[in-house]
Amino acid sequence: MDRVDRILAQWRSERPDLDVGPMGTLGRMSRLFRYLREGMDKVFVEYGLSRASFDVLATLRRSGAPFALNPSTLIEWTMVTSGTMTNRIDRLVSAGLVERRRNPDDKRGFLIGLTDKGLALIEEAITAHVANQHHLTAALTEEEQQAFDRLIAKWLAAFEEDEH
Repeated sequence: MDRVDRILAQWRSERPDLDVGPMGTLGRMSRLFRYLREGMDKVFVEYGLSRASFDVLATLRRSGAPFALNPSTLIEWTMVTSGTMTNRIDRLVSAGLVERRRNPDDKRGFLIGLTDKGLALIEEAITAHVANQHHLTAALTEEEQQAFDRLIAKWLAAFEEDEH
C-alpha cells in the first residue's frame, strides 16, 4: 500500500459516495512526475544547464545540420511564448552556447544556431540524459513501457485534440 492508497482509503471511509479512482491515477502520476523531473534535473545540473536551456539546445541539435532554426520554429517546437524564448536565447548567447545568425533565406530575419561549444555540450548532455531516462524507467519491462506509452499517448491525444 503506497501513500496514495492510504489517501484513497481515507476518502472512501469519509466519502463512500465518491468514486475516487481517478484521484489515485492522477495522484500517482503527480508524485511520479516529481520524481522523474528531479531525476532528469540532476543530469541537466551536471552539465550546467537548466531544463529550459537543455530544451533549446536539444531542439537545435535534433533539427539536424546546420543546427539552426528561425525563432518562430524554435518557439513552436519548444511550446513557449516568444518572450520566454527571447530570455532563453539571450542567456544561451551570453554563455556562448548559441548565436544569432543572418538567415540566408530571409535577409530581414535571423536564425538561432548552436556554437561549437553548444554542440559539444549538448552531445555530451543528451547522451547522459538518454542513459538517465533508461535508468528512470528501469522498473518497467520493455513491454510494460510500450503499453504504458500507448495508454499515455491515447490519453494525451484527447487533450491535444481539444487544442485544434
